[in-house]
Amino acid sequence: MNRRHCATAAITLVCALAMLTSTGQAAAAPVPDPSPSASAPAASPPRYSNAELEKVREQIETLYRKAGAATDAYNLAKEQTKKQSGEIVRLAKAIVDGQARIAELKDRAGAQAREQYRNGGLPPGAQLALSNNPKLFLDGINKVRQSQQASKTLLAELDQTQQDLETYTQDASANWEKLEANRVKQAKAKKKINAQIKAAEKLESELEDKERDRLRQLEADAAAKAQTAWLSSGAIKDVSGEASAAGAAAVAFATAQIGKPYVWGAEGPRSYDCSGLTSQAWLAAKRPIPRTSQEQWRLLPRIDIKDMRPGDLIIYHADASHVGMYVGDGAIVHAPRPGRNVTLAGAGSMKILGVVRPDK
Repeated sequence: MNRRHCATAAITLVCALAMLTSTGQAAAAPVPDPSPSASAPAASPPRYSNAELEKVREQIETLYRKAGAATDAYNLAKEQTKKQSGEIVRLAKAIVDGQARIAELKDRAGAQAREQYRNGGLPPGAQLALSNNPKLFLDGINKVRQSQQASKTLLAELDQTQQDLETYTQDASANWEKLEANRVKQAKAKKKINAQIKAAEKLESELEDKERDRLRQLEADAAAKAQTAWLSSGAIKDVSGEASAAGAAAVAFATAQIGKPYVWGAEGPRSYDCSGLTSQAWLAAKRPIPRTSQEQWRLLPRIDIKDMRPGDLIIYHADASHVGMYVGDGAIVHAPRPGRNVTLAGAGSMKILGVVRPDK
């Protein structure tokens, strides 16, 4: 009996445990065992190593620099064409004025001829010689001389005006040819700019988002490295000049444009290229300067870096294809390139060609 009771109790306990175990498994959510197939997918390796992406950065930078140089050529051609258009208008007005002057001189010559005809066709000298009145003779001598001098002056003026008219006509023709040559030059420059920008944009667009972020970081690293080296060289240890009133106004204008996009050929107010920003800033300071960075470098007074002060323009690269405005503390404000906005940067973050001062 005892054995039978024990066996029955054991069987009952096993059944109860089995039911409890079964109930617990049904109520609880299954917990999968960790395994490689169940974990998050591994991130794909980057397509470019840092060294390869650095080469891409350098290639993009080169393309945009070439585009910047072409932009300068376009802007210069555009400015020259504008001046030549004004010159042609001036010459056309000179031609009209010259024609009117010739008509006036011919009328005066005709009036003299008609006066002589009314006097019987005799010249004033002959008329005096036939006069019996000494007083009239003496009074008439001066009139004869004045008339002769007036005739000579009239003829000389008519001849000179005709020569000037011919010169104006020739100049207008030559200037039209220059204007047309500049139009062709502009078209070629614009094509070149578009090609360079499209090539750079294509190269950059082929990058993935993470790669573009890395590219920006590489740009920032390269700029920081160059700036650190420039500052370490002691280039600005003696720079302490204060901005002139005009320079301060130019800096205020330029820094107010921070955040606006770079667009080649743009002079504001919504976008700028590098020299569009600097030329408009100095125009706002009531000191007009050349439109392009190359002309700014060629025509504005140059100064040593040690004498630099806020408002001065720093020209970059051997071809003077970029410009920024010094704002103090080793920094510039500039419009970097397409795809970037007007920003502050280290003045030594690019290769410096020299410094010019618009209000020297």
